[in-house]
Amino acid sequence: MGKKLLNILLTVVIAGFVGYLVANWTLKRRLQEQEEVATVVSGTADKKSVPQRRVEVTNVANFSDAAESAVQAVVYVKVTQRNNYQQGGSLLDLIFGFPQTPRDQVGLGSGVIIRPDGYIVTNNHVIAGADLIEVTLENNRVYPAKLVGTDPATDIALIKIEAEDLPTVPLGNSDDLRLGEWVLAIGSPYDLRSTITAGIVSAKGRSMPNYDGQYRVESFIQTDAAVNPGNSGGALVNAAGELVGINTSIISRTGSYTGYSFAVPVNIVSKVVDDFIEFGEVQRAILGVSIVDVNAELAAQANLTDIDGVYVANVQKDSPAERGGLLQGDVIKEVNLNPVHNSAGLQEQISRLRPGEKAVVTVLREGKQREVIVAL
Repeated sequence: MGKKLLNILLTVVIAGFVGYLVANWTLKRRLQEQEEVATVVSGTADKKSVPQRRVEVTNVANFSDAAESAVQAVVYVKVTQRNNYQQGGSLLDLIFGFPQTPRDQVGLGSGVIIRPDGYIVTNNHVIAGADLIEVTLENNRVYPAKLVGTDPATDIALIKIEAEDLPTVPLGNSDDLRLGEWVLAIGSPYDLRSTITAGIVSAKGRSMPNYDGQYRVESFIQTDAAVNPGNSGGALVNAAGELVGINTSIISRTGSYTGYSFAVPVNIVSKVVDDFIEFGEVQRAILGVSIVDVNAELAAQANLTDIDGVYVANVQKDSPAERGGLLQGDVIKEVNLNPVHNSAGLQEQISRLRPGEKAVVTVLREGKQREVIVAL
């Protein structure tokens, strides 16, 4: 009995001693950590003796290089329309026929320098009806501009100033744009010059409702980069600083940006500009078909297995399409190996070609894929 009690006492003593050692070591360690923290906060710590935590940030969008380069080639466009008389007037003016005061109308927009010898692309609606066009560069130099050509169908216009060695934006390839890709919109909204906003490509091949019945070539790049009045004619550039579109319009109930903006793809722009410089007007090819987008209802009616592409509803008599062998009921899938998903996409592909050129049109006919060569 006495021996058992002695063992119990020894166990208690040893446990107490071990507990004391552990508690003492823990206390010293905490005091040391507190001293290290205090030293770091006070800025007197030896950085080699204190482990430093480093947070690595990756895949964060940085557009500084693209923005700083592209903004040099985006200009401020001021247009003046003269000989517009102020409407209304007082009752005495109307009774006695006093002359009304002449009043100039001034419009504002943006433009993009595409050649160092002064060629600038903008929107047709920016310069429409202008008697005077004035361009202000990023360095605040002001030049009068002359109109080279306009194309209401694409809302593109080309103007020129007499200058040399101007900064330009390299042309990209709008076909290579991917959904979700970051882009920058550069322009002068509300007279805030050289404003840069960022967004992503929300959609491609968009078209707008056509209320006036005029011919349109629309296959817009849709983005959520903020665009407002004054941005029209400005640059849409990718993260590499390449021009991929010309900002043109917004969808809004208020007239200001509310979420979506639209740009003309640069592949359309470059062809229109080349036509202006080489021919003085746009050379536009015609296929000669009536088309509708393929949807689920049409696919069921026409026994189509794929809800994608453009359905040929009618082939015009003696048209390039008829001579090339296109048939009613064909579903156009590609033009020159470029995929076509809707009517806007088909218009875009044909608009890049000139009369006399040939196009390889890939169609789905009776469940089989065929290639038809059409001389436009």
